[in-house]
Amino acid sequence: MDRPPSAMKPNFSLRLRVFNLNCWDIPYVSKHRADRLKNLGDFLNAESFDLALLEEVWSEKDFQDLRRKLAVPYPAAHYFRSGIIGSGLCVFSKHPIQEISHHVYTLNGYPYMIHHGDWFCGKAVGLLVLHLSGLVLNAYVTHLHAEYSRQKDIYLTHRVAQAWELAQFIHHTSKKADVVLLCGDLNMHPGDLGCCLLKEYTGLHDAFLKTQDFKGPEDGCTMIKHNCYVSQQDLGPFPFGIRIDYVLYKAVPGFYISCKSLKITTGHHPHHGTPLSDHEALMATFCVRHGPPQHSPSPPHSPAEKSSLIRVLRDAWMEMGLGIARARWWIAFAGYVIGLGLLLLMLLCVLAAGEGAREVAILFWSPSAGLVLGAGAVFLFHVHEAKGLHSIQAELQHALKKAKEAQALGAEPQLAPLLGQQEGDRAEE
Repeated sequence: MDRPPSAMKPNFSLRLRVFNLNCWDIPYVSKHRADRLKNLGDFLNAESFDLALLEEVWSEKDFQDLRRKLAVPYPAAHYFRSGIIGSGLCVFSKHPIQEISHHVYTLNGYPYMIHHGDWFCGKAVGLLVLHLSGLVLNAYVTHLHAEYSRQKDIYLTHRVAQAWELAQFIHHTSKKADVVLLCGDLNMHPGDLGCCLLKEYTGLHDAFLKTQDFKGPEDGCTMIKHNCYVSQQDLGPFPFGIRIDYVLYKAVPGFYISCKSLKITTGHHPHHGTPLSDHEALMATFCVRHGPPQHSPSPPHSPAEKSSLIRVLRDAWMEMGLGIARARWWIAFAGYVIGLGLLLLMLLCVLAAGEGAREVAILFWSPSAGLVLGAGAVFLFHVHEAKGLHSIQAELQHALKKAKEAQALGAEPQLAPLLGQQEGDRAEE
């Protein structure tokens, strides 16, 4: 949707206030859900942000209750539905929403890891497009697969794959945007491979690192020991806290965006009392204005930045390779189990045909059939996983090839194309 050339004044300036929270709203599991959601609604009503982006709202009834409560300050709202349980993503906006879309991640854990449950949630990224005084804002909200164990992270490959799909989705949907904003629970530490891949590829800036005024826990941690809902086991080897929730942003050439302030709660309600969640809430204030292109963020230019991009793409490509090897092992293992199960079923059929062992054969028939069916389900799932990882590895390989060619020619890599191509799009229009 194109913006009329005269829609913005020459001295255009916009103040944008954003709220983000992983709400920990899991029916029958999360503690004090009703009280926390009531407090959240009261707080959002009192503050009246431009945007409130929420994760882990896994009860659509709770979303509808919040929507009714917030109808006056946030007349626009949307709940992103996916998976069996749902994505848990929703947004509340003070401004009309022009467009809505979402993308469900191809890989999202394992269905047989029922106690973790991520596979049933349909983790996704949601997009809403806003027009603010003629400026086009693409706001994204997402929630990636949880880590569970830092020492033995069996979901690392899937989370890196999700980070790549997220970066690709932002690239392909933001060519008409002036400002891009991403909020969510990435379930990654700042230096993790997936986090570096996302920021290097898209050129998004971290509000915590760029803000002019920060108030909150040390190092910007968003899960901290002072929160009564957080256990030491949740923090693992990081007793003082971890930072896994982010506000990331960027603007195209011709606009300048700065994070004036970032506030993170410190283990309790922003004003008083019980925490809103086991995660801390993030509240960012941005200023967007016209600015000369040289003051706007741009794709990496220096050899060091190019090599950093190449390095992270190579590491991600190798991680996909490890994931493919694991998937193939499970495919082979499940294949052997299926074969043995079928042989056992044939043997049971032979025994059942005789007189002496018929009762024993009938007794073992159901477990054997269940074993074959279960192994078949595992086989099919890991075939799907291997295909998904192969596809993402091929995309990474292509991106890596282009980055190396650009480095060899001394030109700008055509990665982080969100900025570079938009200039061309605007000139063409």
